[in-house]
Formats: sequence, structure tokens, C-alpha cells
Amino acid sequence: MTDTPIPPGEVRFFSGSSNPKLAGTIATKLGVPLEETHIHRFSNDNLYIQLGASVRYRRVYIVQSLSQPVNDHLMELLMMLDIARGAAASEVHAIIPYYSFARSDKKDAPRISITARLVADLLKTAGATHVMSMMFHSPQVHGFFGVPTDPLSSRPVFKDYLDGRDLTGMIIVAPDMGMAKSAARFARTLGLPVAAGNKDRVSDTEVVISGLIGSQVRGHKRALVYDDEIATGGSILELSRLLVEEGVEEITVVCTHGLFTHGGLERLAVVPQISEIVTTDTVYIPPEKMHPKLKIVSVAQIFADAIQHNFNRESISDLFVFGE
Repeated sequence: MTDTPIPPGEVRFFSGSSNPKLAGTIATKLGVPLEETHIHRFSNDNLYIQLGASVRYRRVYIVQSLSQPVNDHLMELLMMLDIARGAAASEVHAIIPYYSFARSDKKDAPRISITARLVADLLKTAGATHVMSMMFHSPQVHGFFGVPTDPLSSRPVFKDYLDGRDLTGMIIVAPDMGMAKSAARFARTLGLPVAAGNKDRVSDTEVVISGLIGSQVRGHKRALVYDDEIATGGSILELSRLLVEEGVEEITVVCTHGLFTHGGLERLAVVPQISEIVTTDTVYIPPEKMHPKLKIVSVAQIFADAIQHNFNRESISDLFVFGE
């Protein structure tokens, strides 16, 4: 529980259908109720959404991860933002734990969309006055938003999870140079060396890691692979192969957004050197998809603290992804 709960009468807290469990936990930590959201489909497949409580002249918080089915969840979020704006909410906060479109952050082929920027524009058009998310795929995504945006870090929950463990002989390894800076910040908090893979992406499901850059991996028996998200697990599998070749005997995999599509979790779990896969609850994983090697830590407290500070007009820079 945060120190001073938000007055429940001044806010309305809602969830889309992507991750109501996380939304409920955040609301509980803030001491406010999670209001009902009525979501149905018409016979022509159009969505029907109704917010279950009055939002007039209140601060509205809408929690929705853009996880699978991504386009349905995006449409839900846009409609909920539009509803709140049209019903005279004083502020409309889009709380997006996982912003999947952040991977489309540059024009690296002819005639394609920079979708991360397009969706950011749509959120503003729909009525968002503020956006809060966690671990964008790249730093430039923050600049795509035309409203105040808070990119939060998951590092504190991973540090708490690892505190008290014997990390002797461990090295932090990022799968690519894009994650190297974030991995270096995490390594500093744990007092560990850091390295990064030299990765080339062949396709959405195929990568090649030609080598490792940074601290010498050989001589370390344990590695912690640190990434922002895991989908099919191809990058982590390729990196794990290289680490084993360098003499690493035990690998802990840590990622913020555990999508685990197309059997990604099972592919990683069968690697004998991978002892544990740690992710957060930004993306909901149903019980039937859990695995003994998988550990889920919650980011609800980070979002609750950020919302609390925001409500009180206090700085939240300590929670930002680029913080030390």
C-alpha cells in the first residue's frame, strides 16, 4: 500500500480485457475500487463498450496492455479513452504496461509504417491526456507521444527478486546492443560485469548472434540474460548456445514482457543450462501456460507508486527506465 491512498471519490479506475488481474492489483495498492467495464460484441463483430461508473470531472485511469489479440486490445483502449473524454473526465490516463507497437520504431524497409508513432498519435486523438508504460523497446519511442508520457523501469522488481541470492561468478548479458545500455544499468545495481550479443535479425522469428561484445564471458560459470521482451525465444536460444560454448553452466533469463508465443516458453525451458525464466505480469499468462521454470514478479507496486506521485504532482524520475 502506498503511504497516502488516493481519495476514491476523485478518480475512476478501469481495465480493458487484456490484464484485469494486474489492473485490480494496482487499484488495491492505491486503495481505490476497480470499476466495471462492460465489453460485448455486436453480431457484425463490432465492439460495444460501456464504462460502469460516472467519470464526470474525475481523473480516469484505464489499464490495458497491448498484448494478443493486439488489435482488439488497442481498439478497446481507444474506445475507452474516447468514452472517458466524451463523458467529461477531467484527465484521462492511459496505463499501458506493455506497448507492443514499440517494436515498430523505425523505417528500416520501403513503404512501411512507423507504427509506434501512429498508435501514439491515435491515443492522443482518442482522448489520452497522459500515458504511462513500462520498458519501451527503444528510447526514441518516448518521443513519439504528443502527451506527457512516463516510461517506467522494471529493474527494481528484478533487483528485489535477486537480492539475497549468491551471484558469485555471474555476468549480465544483453542479447543485442539495443539492450546493452539498460543491461549495463542493471549490472551496476547488482555490481556485476556486463556483455552484449552482436545480433542480426533475419526475420521476425530468426536471428543470428555472431559474437559477444564487452566483458570477457569465458571464465564465468553463470550468466543472467537480460531482455525487454521475449516472444518466440529465438534470440535467447541463440545467445544461450553461445554462452554454453563459452563455458557457462547456468543461465537465468530475465525479461520484462513475457509473451512466449509459438511455444517460446517451452523452447527455452528444455535448454538444460537455463535454470529459471523470470518475467513480470505486464502480459497476462494464464495458469495453463505456466511452467515450473517460470517465475512471475509483479510490477503493480511500481505503477501504483507512479500513479500516486503523479496524482500528488510529485516527481517520478526515480522510477523512469533511464534512471540509474
